[in-house]
Amino acid sequence: MTSEGWGTPPVEPISQHYIVCGGNALAHRLVLELVEHYEVPVVVLVADRTRDHAPQIEQLSGVAAVVEYTSVTEEALRAVSIGTARGLALVEGSDQENIHAALSAQNHNPDIRIVFRMFNQRLGENIERLLRNGAALSGSATAAPAFASAALGRPNSVEIEGRYLHIAFDDDITSDRICVVADQIDRQDLGRIRLLPEQQGDSAEFVRLAAEFGDQGPIRPGGVRPEPAPSAEPAPPAEPEPSAGPMPPAGPEPSPGPARDGEPGGRAALQVLRIEPREPIDWMRRLRWRLLDTMRFFTSARMRLVLLTALAAVLLAFGVLWYLNRNFGWTVYIALLDLAGAAQPDQLSDVAAGTGAGTGGFWQRVAQVVITICGITFAPVATAIAVEVLGSGRRGQPRNPGAGTRDHVIVVGLGNVGTRVATQLHTMGVPVVCMERDPQARGIAAVRALGIPVVMGDGPFEQQLRRARLKHSRALVAVSGDDATNLEAALEARHGNPEVRVVVRLFEDDFASHFYKTLDNAASRSVSYLAAPAFAAALMGREVRGTLSVLRHVLLIAELTVEDGSGLIGLNRHDLEDPGGVRVIAVRFAHGGQLQWNFPDRTRRLAPGDQIVVAATRSGLARLNTVAVEEQG
Repeated sequence: MTSEGWGTPPVEPISQHYIVCGGNALAHRLVLELVEHYEVPVVVLVADRTRDHAPQIEQLSGVAAVVEYTSVTEEALRAVSIGTARGLALVEGSDQENIHAALSAQNHNPDIRIVFRMFNQRLGENIERLLRNGAALSGSATAAPAFASAALGRPNSVEIEGRYLHIAFDDDITSDRICVVADQIDRQDLGRIRLLPEQQGDSAEFVRLAAEFGDQGPIRPGGVRPEPAPSAEPAPPAEPEPSAGPMPPAGPEPSPGPARDGEPGGRAALQVLRIEPREPIDWMRRLRWRLLDTMRFFTSARMRLVLLTALAAVLLAFGVLWYLNRNFGWTVYIALLDLAGAAQPDQLSDVAAGTGAGTGGFWQRVAQVVITICGITFAPVATAIAVEVLGSGRRGQPRNPGAGTRDHVIVVGLGNVGTRVATQLHTMGVPVVCMERDPQARGIAAVRALGIPVVMGDGPFEQQLRRARLKHSRALVAVSGDDATNLEAALEARHGNPEVRVVVRLFEDDFASHFYKTLDNAASRSVSYLAAPAFAAALMGREVRGTLSVLRHVLLIAELTVEDGSGLIGLNRHDLEDPGGVRVIAVRFAHGGQLQWNFPDRTRRLAPGDQIVVAATRSGLARLNTVAVEEQG
């Protein structure tokens, strides 16, 4: 026992293992990925066995040991056998703490693979250069696109070579899709979904008929074979591969069509967008919102009556001046001076001599007096508006949403994920209003710099949502770190605005299933569920370009390079692909240079330098990783 920490080091010497530092939700999901899909020994370093997800982690059967230390010190690294470990994942703590731990681990084991969580991605890229074999990932940056896209009612996308891959469902599936990625989708029972179902070509039905009837099968009169008996188990959907851009010609994939009897009709397909869709707000709507925002100074009925009366008097006086002088430019000039209280009155001596400035006589003087008095009424209001505009966002205080805020997304919680989601929506041109109860939250300064309004305070959600203009919002995204708080915000939002779309951050799968069954026009996402596969793949040396959500399931888009000595050498698409696991969607050969989507030659074998892009489940990508390293091991 030491002053820095305590724990139970592995009883038996251990080597070739992976170390996960952290006891949060991401650490929990990451350990599950490693022990269930990659089947590697894992040692977990936690700050407290009794807090967060540490008790659940300790119960996992594939965990070799759980070691307790208050921080990742030199002694803690020696306790988890850093010198013989193959990989280290730092998924908890501040950026500074993770950088220090990564550098210390490299000193103990120069060849170890290090993956560390960094909120500051620019800093993480620079730290990667200091490590021999390291990668910096941001869990919030990985998950934020899924939350932002769900708020807008469309799936998120992953960019590959200038193309944006996204998941389309049911009627949104078009003929130029790449492949079907899921079928048998039942939103009332998410466990029935099949990811990457078995792929069949156009001739699959003919092959089945030939196998059933054979050369001597019965033939109906007129050369028509009898209809085959219906199968008790519905056949998987036909799925040949289409052409998607510059590639050798390939036949189009038949449409999934309507659902068959007894089969859930939901399907999902991987499709390509030429450009990332944006959500711009036209200038007319923005101008209308600005005018409505200005009207917040006139919310009092008595104030509106006074100002409207003054405005009518000014217009009437302006009409009198123009009628008497018949000079529109001069009338505007003298009216503005009178409003500002800067007009020069006529002198009695000038009037007697007939040289006065006014040419309209008595009625012109009356009109000028009316305009001047009304100007006294308008001046304080104009001053208040100018002070509000110039002073908004100063003194370190975030700006409140104005009365003209419309068609916006409310983001509840300005932690790492909330800040990323708000920033991404703002970049896409979507109006955003944030809600945060902690005045010290790190995201407040970031969104304030972008001019995003923030509702502060720890009052009831009903009151806070009213201030956030819930009645006029399009969606609410609740991404605080507590499932109960997120659910409370979503239910309160739906009560205040039955039409609003709600997106909730939930960790528990059972909780999410009940959420889907209870609410319409709603979605749930798990940050750890979206980010953990990318962290696990990076720990194994694989590059995951992004994750796509198929409801509560995750599809990984990964890019693999065939290196010398890799087990991928000599394999073709038949060897790589398997139902429910892996689908090869693009190939770049070492001497070709151009990425070819859905390369039709399924027998061509991979050579060193070739690259493949795959859509894979978590277990499928783990299998590919095993194949890739088996020859090297």
